Amino acid sequence: MKRRSVPVIAGGAGLVLVGVLVVVGLVMTTNSNFARTYVGDQLRQQRIMFSPVEALTAEEKASPCLVRYAGQQLTTGKQAECYANDYIGLHVKSVAGGKTYAELREPELALAARVAEAEKAGDPALPGLQKQLAAVRAQRGVLFQGETSRGLLLTSFGFSDLGVKAGHAAAVAFAAAAVLALLSLVRLSGASGAPRSRLRKDLPFDSVERWSREPRGVIAPAAGHLALTPRPTRVCLSASARVWQRRRGVNTERTAGADAGRVKP
Repeated sequence: MKRRSVPVIAGGAGLVLVGVLVVVGLVMTTNSNFARTYVGDQLRQQRIMFSPVEALTAEEKASPCLVRYAGQQLTTGKQAECYANDYIGLHVKSVAGGKTYAELREPELALAARVAEAEKAGDPALPGLQKQLAAVRAQRGVLFQGETSRGLLLTSFGFSDLGVKAGHAAAVAFAAAAVLALLSLVRLSGASGAPRSRLRKDLPFDSVERWSREPRGVIAPAAGHLALTPRPTRVCLSASARVWQRRRGVNTERTAGADAGRVKP
């Protein structure tokens, strides 16, 4: 593989990856917009309103989000989270002393069995047992509605939060695509505009020779003496050629001043 083809391959691969990142960013942006729009539309249809500040109880005023959203309509995922946890969750805990819908199942079954036995035995405590059973069932009904509404609102919040994260991922993908596109274009432009090594017309061939580990004897044309010069290997850039020419000139002058007209064996 030629050295000039490496930057071309790297730049091409970078542009392909840029295309992949752009596609990922577009998909994430679409999902983010859908989540935000869908959640907002569904929540608006519920027509849930936060209580105004003057209508909040002392416990409700202890929630910063209830105070912040007071009097507003519930339309966003953050508002749904606040309403579910700090409003519905607060009132659900006060229905049955903190017990949940599932935890009241055993007391309801036990009271139902006692009511059935009292009916068979004609127990005078039957009316009291029936009232207790009705109260427990009413509590379970309220807890079922409250916990269901809370769960649905939290689901809306989770779906909305995924949309927000998808938007962040899209922004990162677009930023990475822009940076990678710039680097790939720089790589390709450098490969296409890289100058090839060539000889200068005003310099002889021996003035652009490069150093070699094993020197060899060459006749210095200026002084006619035999001096050690590097073995010619390949053509270098003009800057290196000028440096080597100056070195050859210094060596030639020293040799010519010391032994003029004499050639070393």
